[in-house]
Amino acid sequence: MIYRCATKKFEKNLKKNCIHHNSMYLCSMYSKELLKGTLLAIVLKLLAENGKMYGYQITQRVKELSDDKILLKEGSLYPALHKLKEDGLIDVETQHIGKRVRHYYFLTTQGVQLKNEKEAELKDFISTINKIITS
Repeated sequence: MIYRCATKKFEKNLKKNCIHHNSMYLCSMYSKELLKGTLLAIVLKLLAENGKMYGYQITQRVKELSDDKILLKEGSLYPALHKLKEDGLIDVETQHIGKRVRHYYFLTTQGVQLKNEKEAELKDFISTINKIITS
């Protein structure tokens, strides 16, 4: 299912530019090639900045920070979060809010280390590309 938006042109562009990567769907105004490989860095960075977050909160923060240009589907995010947990990069805290159960995800020590590595790698890559396209 594609995120519904106001204009058909925008929706058509989303269908064209949705990619599946590491059990997550990412819909974007950017090409698949530009976004591939950034999902892990995005999720780890958000968890590092916010301490702990639940899945829907992650999708909304990505949407907000990208000015609606990157739309991460919450239904596809959860398998990726479970994989990160299996890999020991995040842990989960369960809270009962009324009749609802909410799972808050947060980085482990390993997750913080990987987040730092991925962030440094991505910043260096962006800097390198910037040098090439502005020379």
